[in-house]
Amino acid sequence: MKKLIAAAGFIIVLVTCASAQSSIPDDETAIRKTALDYIEGWYEGDAARMESALHPELAKRMILTDPKTGHSQFNHMGAMTLVQRTREGIGKKIPQDRQSKEVTILDRYNNAAVVKIVASDWIDYLEVAKFNGDWKIINVLWELKPKPESSAPTALPQK
Repeated sequence: MKKLIAAAGFIIVLVTCASAQSSIPDDETAIRKTALDYIEGWYEGDAARMESALHPELAKRMILTDPKTGHSQFNHMGAMTLVQRTREGIGKKIPQDRQSKEVTILDRYNNAAVVKIVASDWIDYLEVAKFNGDWKIINVLWELKPKPESSAPTALPQK
C-alpha cells in the first residue's frame, strides 16, 4: 500500500512538472504576441491592437540629453496618450521597408518578463507582466537610435 501511495505521489509530481514546463512555450508565444501587438499596432495605426497590449497604468519613459549642454529631460507618456497617438497614425508615416520590429525576450521569471524591441528609429525595453491571465506591457523605457551621418559624397580634390 505504501508503494502504491508513493507511486501515485510521484506520478502527480511528474504531471505537475510537465504541465508547468508546457506552459513556458505558450507564455513565450503570448509575450511575443503582446510585443508585436504593440509595435505592429503602432506601425499600422491600429489603436485597438495597441491598447490590447498595454496595461491601463502603463508608463512609457525616455531620457533625452541635449548633447550641447549635457542637460537631461525626462519624458513620460501614459497608456491612453500612446493609444491616441497610435490612432492618429503617426507610426503609419514610417515607410514599410523601414518598419523594423525585432523582438527579443531578454528574461522571464514566472509572471514577469523583459522584452527588447529594435524598431525603425528607436529601441524599446518592455517590462511585461501576466495580469488576469494576459501578458500586458507595464513599463517601457526607450531610447532613440543615433541619426545616420549624411552619406552625401564629398568632392574630391581636383588635380
